[in-house]
Amino acid sequence: MSKSNSLSAEKDNGKHHPHSLSAVDFHSTSLGSAANAMRNELNKMALTIQDMKARKAFQNEMDKFFMLFTRYLSEKSKGTKLDWEKVKEPSPEQIIPYKKLPKCENAEFLDKLAVLKLNGGLGTTMGCVGPKSAIEVRDGMTFLDLSVRQIEYLNSKHNVNVPFILMNSFNTDEETKRIIQKYSSHKIDILTFNQSRYPRINKESLLPTPRLPNADISQWYPPGHGDLFESMCNSGILDQLLSDGKEYIFVSNVDNLGAVVDLNILQYMVDTDAEFLMEVTDKTKADIKGGTLIDYEGTIRLLEVAQVPA
Repeated sequence: MSKSNSLSAEKDNGKHHPHSLSAVDFHSTSLGSAANAMRNELNKMALTIQDMKARKAFQNEMDKFFMLFTRYLSEKSKGTKLDWEKVKEPSPEQIIPYKKLPKCENAEFLDKLAVLKLNGGLGTTMGCVGPKSAIEVRDGMTFLDLSVRQIEYLNSKHNVNVPFILMNSFNTDEETKRIIQKYSSHKIDILTFNQSRYPRINKESLLPTPRLPNADISQWYPPGHGDLFESMCNSGILDQLLSDGKEYIFVSNVDNLGAVVDLNILQYMVDTDAEFLMEVTDKTKADIKGGTLIDYEGTIRLLEVAQVPA
């Protein structure tokens, strides 16, 4: 009945009721309130921490989370979506075939390199318990064992010292630190640091699920590889690497044993003064996870499956 009356009024008056809010205004107001409510909840949690150093660290982490949350709200309010007419296959100029790279035998830039493996995931998708890196691959050796051997070989072959870094999560940190003790006699520098710990959000209220900083870990989540640069900076690892003369960092998942340091690619990065390079391979029919590269308005982008409508 109210819908019928509303339509009648608009027809009679020729305009909307002056006090009615549009759907856009309503959503904007709701999202603004959600941001304020989230900020208040994060502040409440911080105030429960008595140790000032620990409180400051928690606040810093929550500030980063809040920036991510407000960005999500902003994009949601704008309803930003990809224009599928602009999604194109990358041009040949945007992807350089490996065989066209100049051959390089010069290892001088390896001393400016560090290798980082993303080690925040559990082995649940493989039916295992604990860090994915601890899963046995072959001949009694785990992903972590083989990764350490790869770096040891690299250092030995070229007489360099490339450090091996593991970015853990709160799911994997404790167990990983126990595991890497067995490499203490190996000729390799192993560093670890934790990625951030962000609160899960209730879908209906848009408020954090945990009420206290020490709430059960099931109420928190590690934000993944997108958190790499923030966590390197916050942990002090970045300053340490820079003070050691490192200028380049190689990054891959700890279970990607095919991703190894390549002198040709490193030299190309140095020669072109590139800030970022991504090594990619052709997909197969079985390769359905992850994203794919696209050209969008002249810029190469990674299109994730979550961005694609059902």
